[in-house]
Amino acid sequence: MASTTFKNDCRSVPLADFAADISRRCAAYERRVGKPVEIPRNSGKNRTPSKRALLEAIEEAGGRW
Repeated sequence: MASTTFKNDCRSVPLADFAADISRRCAAYERRVGKPVEIPRNSGKNRTPSKRALLEAIEEAGGRW
């Protein structure tokens, strides 16, 4: 059943336009604050054993995640 609270009037945004908008907003932030936007990264401390094994196998094969 479809949600009755969601209006399906959202428009699609081409990826290039989205990227340009993000770049513009980041530049405006940097001008206003004086430093670049800091994007939080996942520390990887809560990885499951299977994920650790997968990343280890990727590294052993010469890849880098």
